[in-house]
Amino acid sequence: MATLRSVFLALSLIGAGPALFAQTAGAPLTIQSPILTIDSDRLYLESAFGRRTAREIEAQGAELAAENRRIEAALTAEEKDLTERRPTMEPTAFRALADAFDEKVQTTRREQDAKTRALNQQLEERRSVFLTAAAPVLETLMREAGAAVILEKRSVFLSANAIDITSDALARIDAVLGDDGKRPAPQD
Repeated sequence: MATLRSVFLALSLIGAGPALFAQTAGAPLTIQSPILTIDSDRLYLESAFGRRTAREIEAQGAELAAENRRIEAALTAEEKDLTERRPTMEPTAFRALADAFDEKVQTTRREQDAKTRALNQQLEERRSVFLTAAAPVLETLMREAGAAVILEKRSVFLSANAIDITSDALARIDAVLGDDGKRPAPQD
């Protein structure tokens, strides 16, 4: 999977065409190498955008967990009530209520699982938005280094740390994209 990401990143950068940003913040890159490496997880997670996303997803996850606890408590109380009423009910009436309760539990579980999947999908979409927005900055770093490719650091068996541009990329991406993944309006 990491190798696939490396190839995708390299191909997307090579075919990206002209840089969308004429200039990026930060000192000129001093590395000169045809091959660069980057830790894409660190790049995303330590960026302002990635940290903001993590906080937002964590808050939404906490809300979902609290909702799940409330639902669980309500269902537990309903199950207890149904169990206590069982001795006073006819078997067919109890079976109908028990089946309805079971269906309610299954429906609730599917709904809550869908919310969890949606939250995970949102996380993946935000990462994709970030990488797309970061591509012009990475392309500029490639040009400055005279590089033809940026490889995922974890996919490289052995390399000199001198070709790792993760820290330079983080500084520039934060300066250009901020925490919302959008290019700031030019200042007059």
